[in-house]
Amino acid sequence: RHIIWDWNGTLLDDADLCSDTMNHLLKKRRLPLLTAEIYRQIFTFPVRDYYRKAGFNFSHENFIAPATEFIEIYNHKVSDTSIFQNARILLDYFKNKGFSQYIISAMKQKQLHDSVRHQDLHDYFADILGIRDHYADGKAYLASGLMKEKKLLSGQVCIIGDTLHDHEIAESIQCECILVSGGHQSEERLRASGRMLINDIIQLKEIFENHDTDK
Repeated sequence: RHIIWDWNGTLLDDADLCSDTMNHLLKKRRLPLLTAEIYRQIFTFPVRDYYRKAGFNFSHENFIAPATEFIEIYNHKVSDTSIFQNARILLDYFKNKGFSQYIISAMKQKQLHDSVRHQDLHDYFADILGIRDHYADGKAYLASGLMKEKKLLSGQVCIIGDTLHDHEIAESIQCECILVSGGHQSEERLRASGRMLINDIIQLKEIFENHDTDK
């Protein structure tokens, strides 16, 4: 009865913006650039580890410097991105079915709210939760806090996301999880989680309709 959505790469189609922004940082430091494929192979949480895989050496430069630079560029350009083609259809579907919907994101709280409002989706969600700072160490604490505050039962919750971190969060709160390819991590990496994997969120309609039929 409750859907917890990830935002970046699940509802918001921003993977290209993220890889392009990272390449801007890498080019400035004369480091090898990332292809879209390599980006999806190395992106991870905490993002500090992703920066290392991308080539940053934090004995030469403090992580905070490139992370802050990344966020400044990203925030300037994120309004040019759009949601995935079928995102609003699915949000309407779950709304009409009586599901409560939430967002938990590794985006900072204010920027997350601004991004959701810019896409005119704010009213779909019972709560929208972002992290405390820009450094994206993870969002598991947001999920556990939401479960307690809203008194949600694990068996009635499904997390929908595009990264292994979403799978890990689902494990931590013992709920279902469906992963979507085409976001920030490769299909191969997501498949290794053993979770249900789809390549377009429109497939969720069939999945949930079949679930209702099984009942």
